[in-house]
Amino acid sequence: MKISLNWLREYVDVDLPLREFLDRLIMIGLGVEGTEEIGGDVVLDVETYANRPDTLGHLGLAREVAAMLGRPLKERTWPVVEFASSTAELVDVQILDEDLCPRYCGLVVKGIKIGPSPDWLRARIEAMGLKPINNIVDVSNYVLFATAQPIHAFDLAKLAGPRITVRRAKKGETIRTLDGKDVTLLPDMLVIADEKRPVAVAGVIGGLDSAVSETTTDVFIESATFDPVSVRRTRKALEIQTDASYRFERGADIGFAPQAALMAASLLTPFGGKTARPMADIYPKPRKTKEIVLRGRRVADLLGAAPDPVFIETTLEALGFSLKSNQSGVWRVQAPSFRLDIEREADLVEEIARFYGYDRIPSIVPALEVLESAPSEKERIRRFAQQFFHFGFDEVINQSFADPDKEAVLRSGSTAVAIRNPISSKASVLRTTLLGGLLENTAWNRNRGLEGVHIFEIGNIYRRDDDRPSERLTLGLCSTGPLAAPHWARRPEPDPFFHLKGAVEAALETLRYAAVTFEEASHAFFEEGQALAVGYRGERIGRMGRVDGRLLAVYGIDGPVHAVEIDVSLLFDKQPRPFEYVPLPKFPAVVRDLSFLVDRTVPYQEIAAAVEKMSVPYLESFGIIDRYAGGTIPQDKASLSLRFVYRNPKATLTAEDVDRAEHKLLMALKAALKIQRREGGTP
Repeated sequence: MKISLNWLREYVDVDLPLREFLDRLIMIGLGVEGTEEIGGDVVLDVETYANRPDTLGHLGLAREVAAMLGRPLKERTWPVVEFASSTAELVDVQILDEDLCPRYCGLVVKGIKIGPSPDWLRARIEAMGLKPINNIVDVSNYVLFATAQPIHAFDLAKLAGPRITVRRAKKGETIRTLDGKDVTLLPDMLVIADEKRPVAVAGVIGGLDSAVSETTTDVFIESATFDPVSVRRTRKALEIQTDASYRFERGADIGFAPQAALMAASLLTPFGGKTARPMADIYPKPRKTKEIVLRGRRVADLLGAAPDPVFIETTLEALGFSLKSNQSGVWRVQAPSFRLDIEREADLVEEIARFYGYDRIPSIVPALEVLESAPSEKERIRRFAQQFFHFGFDEVINQSFADPDKEAVLRSGSTAVAIRNPISSKASVLRTTLLGGLLENTAWNRNRGLEGVHIFEIGNIYRRDDDRPSERLTLGLCSTGPLAAPHWARRPEPDPFFHLKGAVEAALETLRYAAVTFEEASHAFFEEGQALAVGYRGERIGRMGRVDGRLLAVYGIDGPVHAVEIDVSLLFDKQPRPFEYVPLPKFPAVVRDLSFLVDRTVPYQEIAAAVEKMSVPYLESFGIIDRYAGGTIPQDKASLSLRFVYRNPKATLTAEDVDRAEHKLLMALKAALKIQRREGGTP
């Protein structure tokens, strides 16, 4: 929307430097996309919004500026010279479709001497990018750009009869528009018609046959309100875009229609125009004023700031709202008819925020209690599978039927559930472990030339408990052979046991089942002395180890095979570690590597547990990076190298701080596990 700064000053005093003025407009939500100087005037290209049609005229924008600067809006009267007849005596106005035209005002002005517009009016029209035509047409455009209310002037002598009817077009009716285009009207289009034909397309464009010309002396001024949807449909169907339709599509101020007609008549008075009074004002169903309750407490809740009640009242009144206060901090606010966007209390709060200043509203993120929704069993299984894919395992799916002879060899420790009508004697029971199917998969792949077989399965196993069958969701893994294909530049991978163990730990950590423990335990599946029990929160949830040679012989497999079996049902019944947000560190870490001797019988897990129990200042994390035995190391000892990461979340650590923390750590480990620090320092 183009806004002339000189024109704006007719409504409100603006004496700010241009740059400051533009910045302040932006702060109340009125962005200026550009400026242009025309004939000593500055024209602003103001960004307007579809829900603010009142800002499509200088008067509407002046209200915003007056409220912004705390200055009064200049009032102006519109005097006319009247003649004895009333408008109703000269023109009979009828509305046949009240839904599409809720209000229609008309005023007859006679005795106009048509000619060029005065310089001040020409300057206003040219600032809007239009070419002045004559005083009647220019006055119509002036009212539109001044108030955002479109009006239209008909040559009274060219109207057929004294009747104006607002109705829908008849099938096959045509009209020649002001731009000389002949168009065929559709039955759903609203038109302004005299006693013979349509003389204007309502809200879009006037007809050429009733247009003002050089011989015009008497005019009928139309100022109406039309349905926005109807105007838009008609405009699109006719492919005609006008300044009037642009405003009617967004909604005209139904309360301002009479004032706009009177304003046009007053501007035509200097050219000899005399006005019939009173005007015709057809308003069958007057609209009720919107009233909204505004609470100061709600303003503070939504803004996070508490504007002064006096500021609230002053701002809203400057914008045209009427306020009544029944109690302290509560107002009954009546919205003016030109504010079509105001529907609820939050809309009023937004008005207050614009003029209070968004920069004055504190940027505080409220503390929210967020409860993490527990993932479904299907989702947790999916996360498990993704982690094993990452570690190079392939998923297999085996049938739940099992060979009772092989079940007896496996010795799972569970009583199998027999099937009443088995499809085969070798599939007559339900499996009590996943290991049998995984070993068959391994043998099948090895027999076909695949050296490395790394597979997993997530499925149910079955057993009979107290004469009642039950099923348990279980995870099984089986790994043998190299982890990757042979390559000349890469050494063969070592025993995949630790790769398998790491995959299990990573998968459990994905679902935040942290602090999983491993301890030596015997089981029929595994070689003696090469089996571990997997525990979580003091309860065994599974087992892992090197598969017993007798089982490998049954399935015809050569070479070492490692396997894992986890009771997933038991694991999912336990509560995982809650999610914890940790911000990114602001200060650098200090990394120290320590090597020390420890008895071979002491597992790393025991050392890790001892470190975790200590309250070591600034210790952020630690982990084993090397283990060495043999050579110059005593036979009953092993050399462990651990990496410790220290960090102070509030400042940069000094070497002295880390030395003190490291000394405390070593002293505690020496007392608990009798470690000996290797060369490079003593505890």
